Order: sequence, then C-alpha cells, then structure tokens
Amino acid sequence: MAESIRVEVVYADPHRQFLRVVDIPPGSKVIDAVDASGILAQLPGFVPAGYGIFGRSVAMDAPLRDGDRVELYRPLQIDPKQARRNRART
Repeated sequence: MAESIRVEVVYADPHRQFLRVVDIPPGSKVIDAVDASGILAQLPGFVPAGYGIFGRSVAMDAPLRDGDRVELYRPLQIDPKQARRNRART
C-alpha cells in the first residue's frame, strides 16, 4: 500500500487562482486535503459553498484517491434561472 496519495486542491474567483498539490495519507478525506493545502488560510472570511472532485459535487468527508482534484466552490452570486431571465429581457 502507498505511504501517501497526491491530490490537487484548487480555488478560483475572477481575481485570483490557487492550485496546491498535497501529499496526504491514504484514506484521507476532502477536508484533510483542503486543510493540508493552506488555501483557506489565504482567503480570510471565505467559507466554501461546497466541494467537488473533478467537477462533481461531494461532501467534505468524501474519500480521496491518488490523482484527484479537489475543488472549492464559491457561493452563487445570482440564481442561474434568474440570470437566464435577465439575459432574455435584454
């Protein structure tokens, strides 16, 4: 069995991007990778609206596999349905 697994942890907003590669023990969860990345420490006050692995929404206690990409999601600024309605009016 491997001594560690390697995963990427990513976050992006319109002004910046973070990508950290972390080595964590096998059996680690999403939250373990997020903590190991240190990204949240660089984003004071930010609380993720959710987490994902390769674009698929997951819970923070979801298990990770070697090579996974953990994504931190921002809260929506506007409901997607309302955004479509707004675009249709213009």
